[in-house]
Amino acid sequence: MTTITLTSTTASAKSRADVLVIGVTTGSDGPMLAAGADDVDAALGGRLAATLEALGATGKPEEITKIATSGSIKAPLVVAVGLGDAPAAGAAFDLEVLRSAAGAVTRTLSGTGSVALSLPAATPAEAVAVAEGSLLGAYGFTRYRANGSVKPPVKSITVHTPVARDKSVKDGVARAEPLAEAVAFARDLINTPAADLHPADFVAAATARFKGVAGVKIEVLDEKQLAKGGYGGILGVGQGSMHPPRLLKISYAPNGAGRKTGHLALVGKGITFDSGGLSIKPNDGMTTMKCDMSGAAAVVAATLALAQTKADVRVTAYACLAENMPSGTAIRPSDVLTMYGGKTVEVLNTDAEGRLVLADGIVRASEESPDLVVDVATLTGACVVALGERTSGVMSTDDGARAAVIDAAARAGEQMWPLPLPPEMRPKLESSIADLTNVGNRWGGALTAGIFLAEFVPEGQRWVHVDIAGPAFTDKAYGYTQKGGTGAGVRTLVALAEDMAASS
Repeated sequence: MTTITLTSTTASAKSRADVLVIGVTTGSDGPMLAAGADDVDAALGGRLAATLEALGATGKPEEITKIATSGSIKAPLVVAVGLGDAPAAGAAFDLEVLRSAAGAVTRTLSGTGSVALSLPAATPAEAVAVAEGSLLGAYGFTRYRANGSVKPPVKSITVHTPVARDKSVKDGVARAEPLAEAVAFARDLINTPAADLHPADFVAAATARFKGVAGVKIEVLDEKQLAKGGYGGILGVGQGSMHPPRLLKISYAPNGAGRKTGHLALVGKGITFDSGGLSIKPNDGMTTMKCDMSGAAAVVAATLALAQTKADVRVTAYACLAENMPSGTAIRPSDVLTMYGGKTVEVLNTDAEGRLVLADGIVRASEESPDLVVDVATLTGACVVALGERTSGVMSTDDGARAAVIDAAARAGEQMWPLPLPPEMRPKLESSIADLTNVGNRWGGALTAGIFLAEFVPEGQRWVHVDIAGPAFTDKAYGYTQKGGTGAGVRTLVALAEDMAASS
C-alpha cells in the first residue's frame, strides 16, 4: 500500500521526491500558477508559467504537463496538474477538484517511487482532500500481470501543507488511509474475473480481509442453510450455476456496544457473473458482467473502513451472492419464487435477477429493525440511460433518508441524483398468479426496480435504494479512478455511517 506523510515546509523546491507536483489554473492570458507553486517558480527563474504555456498547458481540470528540472531543484521532474478555474478571491478550492487533481497525478505517475504534492492546501479540508485523492489514485490491479509488465502504484506520497500539524488534518489523513484501502479492496474484488470469484470465493476473500479487525462478526449461509431459511430469491437466481449461492453477513459493533448507538444495515447485490440466465444477454452485454457484484463489494468494503476507523455506529452488511447462469437447473421465465418472508414473485425475465437477491437481503436486514437500510446495486441499464455513466440513482419512500444519502455522497465526492418511485407504476408489477412480477414494461425500468424493492420493506422501516449501474465500472480512467472497477458507493456509505454516529 502507498504510504503518505505530511510536511509543513513551504520549501517544496528542496523536496527530494522523484516528482514534485504543482497546480495550475486557467486564465485569460494562459495558465496561472496555483498556491503552492511560488517556491518552485522562483527556483526556475520565474519562468514556470511561461514554460507551461509554451508546452501547451491550459490549466483545464486534470491536465498533466511534465517539465524536466535539469538540476534547478532537487526533484528531477515537475508535474503541473490542471485545476480549472481559480476560485473567487478569498474562497477555497472545491474539494472534489483537489481530490481529482491529486488522484490524476498519482494515477498517471504509476511506477514512480516518491511524489511530493505542493497543491493548494491552506485549509485542513483542502489538505485532507489532496491526501485522499492521491491515495485513491495510487491503485493498480496487478494480479494477472506478468512480472514487470505493468507499472506498480506510487510508493510514497508527501503532502506539503501549512496546516500539517493541525489535529483535524492528521485525523483526516488517518481516516483517508483505511478508506482508500477499502476502496482498493472493492476494486480488487470487482476486477477479479468471475472464474476466480464465485460466491464462495467472495466469502473467502472478505473473511480473509477482515481477519484481526476488532468488533467484527462474520456469518455465512450456504445453499443448504438458504434453502432451510426460505431465501427463494438468492437460491432461485443461483440455481442455474454449479457454484452455489451464499449470503454473507458482516456485523461491526463499536466498543461498548451495550450503549445506544445508531444502526445502519447495508445490503449489496452480489451477482458474481450475470449471463442473464435463460433470458441470456448478447456477448457485448456480458463482457463487463464480472462487475455485477459491485454492490456487495461496496457494502463489505465500507464496513471494513468503518471497523478499521472504529466508527461509533453499528453496521450490518449483507452480501447477497449468486452466479446467474443458464442451464437445465436454471429458473425459467414464468417460474414463481417464494421469497424470504413469504411473498411470491413470478419471474418474467431472468436477467432482472438483482432485485430478487436484494429482496431477500432487505427482508433479512429489516428483521433487526435498524435505523436505516441502504441497498446498493448495479441494478438497471435504465439508470445508466437516465443518468449516464458517472451518476448513481437514489430512491426511497422516505424523503429525509434519501436526502441524507445524497448529502453524504456530495461530501464524499460521489455523484448521486434523486429519482422518484411513482405509485402509478406499481400496477405494472401485477401478476395473475403471484404477489408480483419481477419486471414491468420497458419504460422507467430503474423506477420499476425501486418500486419492486419497496414491496419488501416492512412498514415503518427507513430504506434507501442506490443504483450504481453507471459508475461501478469504467472503460476510461479519470481523476483518481483507474479503468475497471471503481469502488463506487464505498465513500458515500462511510460518510453516511459517520453522519449517523455524529447524530446519535
